[in-house]
Amino acid sequence: MKFAKLAALALGTATLAACATAPGPVEVTRFHDASALSRLGNGTIFIEAAPGEDASGLEMAPYKAAIARQLTALGYRETTRAQADQIAQVSLDRYKSREGDRRGPVSVGVGGSTGSYGSGLGVGVGLNLGGGAKDKVGTDLAVAIKDKASGNNLWEGRAQFAVAENSDLARTEANAQTVASALFREFPGGNGETVEVGVK
Repeated sequence: MKFAKLAALALGTATLAACATAPGPVEVTRFHDASALSRLGNGTIFIEAAPGEDASGLEMAPYKAAIARQLTALGYRETTRAQADQIAQVSLDRYKSREGDRRGPVSVGVGGSTGSYGSGLGVGVGLNLGGGAKDKVGTDLAVAIKDKASGNNLWEGRAQFAVAENSDLARTEANAQTVASALFREFPGGNGETVEVGVK
């Protein structure tokens, strides 16, 4: 009987440990121009690194590819920049964090032609990377879809995700697919709404 109780206790402890190390949700915030809803999810689009990003960086490539798959599935047709009616600009920040570290709040807003987050229309989103003994890998992916002719933002979104560095989802390809899929889930999303998208 004593052995059975010890075995049950050990199993329960292992289950709790597994739950504690399960990947957390992707936190997603999105804004869109309500007058441009009919243009979202169709037409031609070109995907590029946002100004200030390393356009030739190897780390960016899998994220741009994952975003292209999502946009194509939504109804866009990827084309050259010259032929595109809309431009998707991508920003990426990948970082490591130890237990107890905390990322600062971010804000997201459709900022006209500025294409910048923090336009004053956004909501603060805190991302706490603490709670685990292992180092974590954080991903902050932002996409702004612009009208090429005017430069105005039609849609903006940001996804934040943190996962243990030894997780399969910390690997670049899997991480890119996970974060991009969450960012464009139920596109265009609620205007100004922050949601948590579960990770399987």
